[in-house]
Amino acid sequence: MFKPGGICATGGHWSAECPAPISSKMPYFAKLLLLIFCLVLLVESRRHRRRRWTSHLDVQRASHIFKRNHDLTKAWKGKTEQLLRVNEHDFTMRPAFGGPAIPVGVDVQVESLDSISEVDMDFTMTLYLRHYWKDERLSFPSTNNKSMTFDGRLVKKIWVPDVFFVHSKRSFIHDTTTDNIMLRVFPDGHVLYSMRVTVTAMCNMDFSHFPLDSQTCSLELESYAYTDEDLMLYWKNGNESLKTDEKISLSQFLIQKFHTTSRLAFYSSTGWYNRLYINFTLRRHIFFFLLQTYFPATLMVMLSWVSFWIDRRAVPARVSLGITTVLTMSTIITGVNASMPRVSYIKAVDIYLWVSFVFVFLSVLEYAAVNYLTTVQERKERKLRERFPCSCGMPHSKTMMLDGNYSESDANSLAGYTRNQMVPEEEKPEKMVVHLAMSNESNSSRKRGLKGHVGLRIIQNTHAIDKYSRLIFPGTYIFFNLIYWSVFS
Repeated sequence: MFKPGGICATGGHWSAECPAPISSKMPYFAKLLLLIFCLVLLVESRRHRRRRWTSHLDVQRASHIFKRNHDLTKAWKGKTEQLLRVNEHDFTMRPAFGGPAIPVGVDVQVESLDSISEVDMDFTMTLYLRHYWKDERLSFPSTNNKSMTFDGRLVKKIWVPDVFFVHSKRSFIHDTTTDNIMLRVFPDGHVLYSMRVTVTAMCNMDFSHFPLDSQTCSLELESYAYTDEDLMLYWKNGNESLKTDEKISLSQFLIQKFHTTSRLAFYSSTGWYNRLYINFTLRRHIFFFLLQTYFPATLMVMLSWVSFWIDRRAVPARVSLGITTVLTMSTIITGVNASMPRVSYIKAVDIYLWVSFVFVFLSVLEYAAVNYLTTVQERKERKLRERFPCSCGMPHSKTMMLDGNYSESDANSLAGYTRNQMVPEEEKPEKMVVHLAMSNESNSSRKRGLKGHVGLRIIQNTHAIDKYSRLIFPGTYIFFNLIYWSVFS
């Protein structure tokens, strides 16, 4: 017990030097600890209230999303590989390995037919290639049977058909801005695999009717590794599996028809494979070749006929005209063959051009024959003049030589002369010949006042070969054109 005066009991008596008890200082520390504990409780209670409020908002948002999209696969928070169980299966093997052949449907949409090359005998096409098959290993749970769509990154992790283009020279998958590959997986395991491809493939062309020809080309699809016992490749919707853009057009060809076929292809070392064909028929536009080939060749042939109306003594004019037409035809033939493959058979355009070339060349040979015959006739005439220098046996005869520039006064001055002899047409090809003979009657009549008869013969300077050529050459060429266009058109 405490005593007044601050004296405490020690050893049976009270003492003033006894220390104060510890219990007198404890309330201050207890108050401080109690205050800190209360502050901690207050802060924790506020945090708990905030968590409850935010969790309530999240539940409301989640319920709103759930109402808007009932497919839980669309809100899948795990990896796609876990949803499709990619790591649980061996996708290096085909679906249903060891069982029947897996059917793979194919359809194609042709986007563009870019070019047709006669020199390389190929064509370039851009298309959308789609495959359809079922792989139960990719099935996943879904409440409303909605599909999942992926890009090309998942393609490398699953099995896809190994379809390739037979007889292709170059091909690639477009990669702008990313790889143009789409993979769509359905809950039951059905798969749609689509890609955008540009391929350059071989086309066996027959140019025997060029440029009045039609070409049929084929794009062939086939599995590279799987025979018909493992993979059955087929057109998904028959002829409806091939779609084309209505805007597809080519500068030199008219696209007549697209259609599909399929058959089995056999390889001696590996077996039978399913092969799909995309066939299309092209009809060549003829108007371009009419302007660039047929019309110029025809004009050159007609130009060579002009020499038949030129004086046979105009050697420079007729020779230069013939050589020009021959060289022009040679240039046309060379230009056409430069844009064509070096085939070993004759084309329709070759027939037309070479026949035209023969007509042009024959016009040159025609003038060579005319010139030669004219020279021979001149030699004969010269020998005759040397042998008979005067017109003996013809009393009071007179011969006059007029060149081509004679006037009417020259002909009138010949009045009173009678015709005695006619000079053959071939004897004086270079000049106008007027051979007049005056008899005794003409002398007496002229003395009486120009009562005689005027005899005048103008022998024109034209050879018989030129006359016949003016009819034979055009007639024969027209007949050739009728036969040519009736056969090849």
